[in-house]
Amino acid sequence: MISTRTRTRSFLAFVTSVFFLIPLAGCTYKSSPTPKNFITGLNAHFVEHPDCLLPDAPTFPLETTDPTKTKQMNALVDAQLLKVSVEKDIHASRYTPTEMGARVAPRFCYGHRVVSRIDSFTPPAQINGFPETHVSYHYTMENVPVWAKSDAMRAAFPTMAATTSATASDHATLAATMAGWQVPD
Repeated sequence: MISTRTRTRSFLAFVTSVFFLIPLAGCTYKSSPTPKNFITGLNAHFVEHPDCLLPDAPTFPLETTDPTKTKQMNALVDAQLLKVSVEKDIHASRYTPTEMGARVAPRFCYGHRVVSRIDSFTPPAQINGFPETHVSYHYTMENVPVWAKSDAMRAAFPTMAATTSATASDHATLAATMAGWQVPD
């Protein structure tokens, strides 16, 4: 027959083990293919990679005769980020940053994405030695400066207008690493 003391010890050991195992029951690892982990990886990437009007970082002074580029640069002139001088003989406009524009030139970044939901993702597959997935997501833009919110800027830069809209969406490739899901660079 089992003594009361042995039963009490067994019961306490059982309760103690359950107490320590319950928090682990709902755990998911950072590299698990879950929408929450994808959002974490995307948001970490976007904090370091803002959206910019001129992602190729042109060299200033910038000269152009292209009507589309002139319209875009003139919107930045209206926002007091650039100054313009016109070379009438060669029909070119020459743009240089203003004092205020020098703080955001040459790329003119206008905020970073914050992913709000994952719409879909592919099953992870091994590519280049890492599991990768393709995700579709919705996001909002954070830290959008006042100069980027004008109608003239939105008209001159339709991509910026789309990315700062309330219904912005995009897709990305993510790779699983020991630190979690990341956008491969």
